[in-house]
Amino acid sequence: MTSLVRDLSDGVRLIQLMEIMGITCTLGGIHNLSYAYGKKAENVNKALEFISSRGVKLTNIGPEDIIDGNLKLILGMIWTLILRFTIADISEEGLSAKEGLLLWCQRKTAPYKEVNVQDFSLSWSDGLALCALIHCHRPDLIDYATLDKTDRHGNTQLAFEVAAQHLGIPQLLEVADLCDNAHPDERSVMTYIASFFHAFSSMDQAETVSRRVEKFAELMHSIWLSKNDYERRVRELLAAMSEIQTRWSAVQFTGTYTDAKEHSSQFATYKQTTKRKWVTEKQDVTTLFGNVQTKLKTYGLQEYVPPLGLAISDLDAAWIALLTSEAKRSRAINAEIRQIKESLRKKFASLANDFEKRLRAISSELAGVEGALEEQQRQVGQLRTRIPALSDALATVVSAEDECRAANVDENDYTVFTCQDLEFELELLEQSISKKIAFIDNQIVSRNMTNLTPAQLEQFESTFRYFDKDETNTLNLSEMAAALASLGIVYSDEDMDIIYDQLLHDYGAVTFEAFINLLVEITEDQTSSEQLREAFRGIASDKPFVTELDLRVAQLPPNAIEFLRDAMPSAQDGTEEPQYDYEAWLDAVFV
Repeated sequence: MTSLVRDLSDGVRLIQLMEIMGITCTLGGIHNLSYAYGKKAENVNKALEFISSRGVKLTNIGPEDIIDGNLKLILGMIWTLILRFTIADISEEGLSAKEGLLLWCQRKTAPYKEVNVQDFSLSWSDGLALCALIHCHRPDLIDYATLDKTDRHGNTQLAFEVAAQHLGIPQLLEVADLCDNAHPDERSVMTYIASFFHAFSSMDQAETVSRRVEKFAELMHSIWLSKNDYERRVRELLAAMSEIQTRWSAVQFTGTYTDAKEHSSQFATYKQTTKRKWVTEKQDVTTLFGNVQTKLKTYGLQEYVPPLGLAISDLDAAWIALLTSEAKRSRAINAEIRQIKESLRKKFASLANDFEKRLRAISSELAGVEGALEEQQRQVGQLRTRIPALSDALATVVSAEDECRAANVDENDYTVFTCQDLEFELELLEQSISKKIAFIDNQIVSRNMTNLTPAQLEQFESTFRYFDKDETNTLNLSEMAAALASLGIVYSDEDMDIIYDQLLHDYGAVTFEAFINLLVEITEDQTSSEQLREAFRGIASDKPFVTELDLRVAQLPPNAIEFLRDAMPSAQDGTEEPQYDYEAWLDAVFV
């Protein structure tokens, strides 16, 4: 063809063009469309009807326009055919036609920093975009790095020549069409660039095949890595679970609460750390196995069958065995702790009950002491020698109670005694023995005081006992002064100090014996009934009764006032202040 106007006017070339564009197979036998020389209108009309039947919309063009050589409409028809049969089938990342072709050019030329394809016009005017398209597919045809990036004409001409000679792409444009035109024709450039797309499509298909093999190899390698990772982690997890179960089965308890509690603590730590790691790992390997199977199924590959003993079912079975071992281990620890607590209860109860029995035996022996005073003194002295052994035994009971407390043993059905109970009873027994010894000693002293009447001895002893507040069988200075004052014997502070110091010198302490001897000396010349009556009359200001105020004015010690108030009978005459009949009391205490 040499002229679109002349060569298409008879319709023959138009029908042949359909065949050349490679669509004869889909036309239902285009060769059956006969054309006849000299029948231009018939031929052109058949071609146009066929084009329309293929979904190509031709606007404002009829057979007469082609026959008459209307170039503008003919060019419009040709461009429509180019779009339909050359460009329309171009697709790139979901885009089609012009947008797809532009995106393809942008992706291919992206590595070249001097190239910036934004359209099918000025973006191609320096020839670098064309050179880049060729270089990215066939770097052997153009050495892009050595190009003079400023030589617009040279670069464009080079691309035209290489494309025509080596790629079979006809030169549809002139250099000037691109380089010297302020606005290169977009349709012409698009048509030319589409030739590059189709030329390289076969090469891209080869690359696609390679990439497909490469991706498959990568897929299989990743699956292989996942399988190995799965098998390794399952083996390690199974081995770890088996090892700890073996260790648990070999454990021997020592029988102490501390040992059992240590095992309990270690088991709790295992549950909070190791066990949780295993739970996570089990979930992870299960997920990993599922991912492998999903990949295989997605790509139609054979299902993965793990080696013997490494299947998910094997892992689940091992996990159930672990849970069973955990329950057994927990029961064993709890049973050991319960047994130890029971042993501690029985141990404490045995010690406490035995201690109380020994206390009771000594108390019974103390209550049964009889015979002469010296014999009683010997028996009670022997009982006192057994107290240190009891104190040692109590320390053992306390130690047993400490063990129970450390093991959180609060209740005990084997005994009703606590260490506090036993300590109190031991202290009470010690006091009873001390009192008994003091009583016997005082009785011996009283027996030896032949110059005192029994009534006097009883009065003096009760007075001594009353003022011996700490039950040490001795009186301090204030206690002695109060005791004497209660008997109506009053000294100045200076004289009282002298008497007290003399007793300390003679006896080492104001014992009952010292107190009795002092009273003997005093009563020989100072404790007559008349002398005491005169003393009370002086305190009462000659009244027949005495009040507590009278006693306080006389500066008697509080202990003496308390004793006299309790000892003297009431002489109440209706007044509010209590009155005490000292005359009646003295009549009662003197013979």
